[in-house]
Amino acid sequence: MARGQAAPLLPARKSGRDDGDDELRGLRSCLRWMCHDQSDAGLAVVSWVAFFVLAVAIPAVSHFVLSYRPDRRPYDLVVQLSLSAAAALSFLTLSSATRRYGLRRFLLLDKLPSQSPRVRLAYTAQLRRSFRLLALFVTPCFVAEVAYKSWWYAFSADRIPFLGNPVATGCVACALELASWIYRTASFFVVCVMFRSICHLQILRLQEFAAVFQEESEVMVVLKEHLRVRRQLRVISHRFRGFILLGLIMVTASQFAAVFVTTRPHSDDSLFNTGELAICSFALVTGLLICLRGAAKITHKAQALTSHAAKWHVCATIETFAVDPETPSEAISKASSEFPVTNGDEDSDEEEGSEEDELEGTKIVQSHAHTISFQKRQALVTYLENNRAGITIFGFTVDRSWLHTVFMLETTLFLWLLGKTIGIS
Repeated sequence: MARGQAAPLLPARKSGRDDGDDELRGLRSCLRWMCHDQSDAGLAVVSWVAFFVLAVAIPAVSHFVLSYRPDRRPYDLVVQLSLSAAAALSFLTLSSATRRYGLRRFLLLDKLPSQSPRVRLAYTAQLRRSFRLLALFVTPCFVAEVAYKSWWYAFSADRIPFLGNPVATGCVACALELASWIYRTASFFVVCVMFRSICHLQILRLQEFAAVFQEESEVMVVLKEHLRVRRQLRVISHRFRGFILLGLIMVTASQFAAVFVTTRPHSDDSLFNTGELAICSFALVTGLLICLRGAAKITHKAQALTSHAAKWHVCATIETFAVDPETPSEAISKASSEFPVTNGDEDSDEEEGSEEDELEGTKIVQSHAHTISFQKRQALVTYLENNRAGITIFGFTVDRSWLHTVFMLETTLFLWLLGKTIGIS
């Protein structure tokens, strides 16, 4: 499909406001409600105070005061340490990045003016959808946590040292624990969703970049654009490598600790005792997989660019051969019949191929081959084959094999824990 004929990613907006500024205001409002906005000194103090109260003080008091009987919440230590570690990692990553780069640069909104209108509209729409995605993951976990905490406090009220009215004190304690839980979980998810949105921008750039091969472009233009993409992916990798690596270590250690404490001899593995442990594991594993899936997807798209360039080179070579004036007419007709450059035979597969994008499509590339020599095209394909782009962590490329390995490991540990919790085997 030609670039000019490509369907728009989003309809044109009627509002004349700057999309980037509009989405930045919405994101700042969300971060301010979560006490993560550090745009000035006063908000920074509030943010740090909220972090120490909700991620450190309340979990410590909850564990050492409210859960002092080990036969009632024997796995509370693993839960509190896991959630607090995840919240600390997310809070420090976000505060450091926003203080060093600013929220606009951190989300790459400063790069949008140089992009096409299609990319700008699609990325701002992705930022708007990120709030719904955050709610989609946090809300079910929070509902399950509210149900579990209400159940636990209803049946364990006489086992907790109350001061004053036991019902009122239990409600206050439950509300504080839920506030701490939603703060820590949402803090972890918000950084994961931000990373996913940033990766989505690069995917949009790669899809836009794929249309360059269908235009009358010079090899140097294609090379410079690919270098810009690689440079941007390297910046993203550098900013998030610590969060992804430490998050992977933290979540895996939490999963192993959960399996270890539930498989000890004489452990009381009932839903009443281990329900919160299962909810915590599900939230952490989901957040980690959001990050790894975003990184693996953008790496896959970036590496698919090589096969797209190779297909462009083949189609361009065939077209050049077909129009060579020194080639006999019999050879031209034979080449045209053997290597057709039309897509008419794919009309019957329109429904099956409707989901293909420019990078991974199987259709013939309509190229302007006569403007680029064979040697230049071959040099470009060789360069792309030896300079594959993608998200890296200290030199290791995060691709689908990473995602599959981590998914199988974390899912196996979680299902083992779920089996010990509610009897699923």
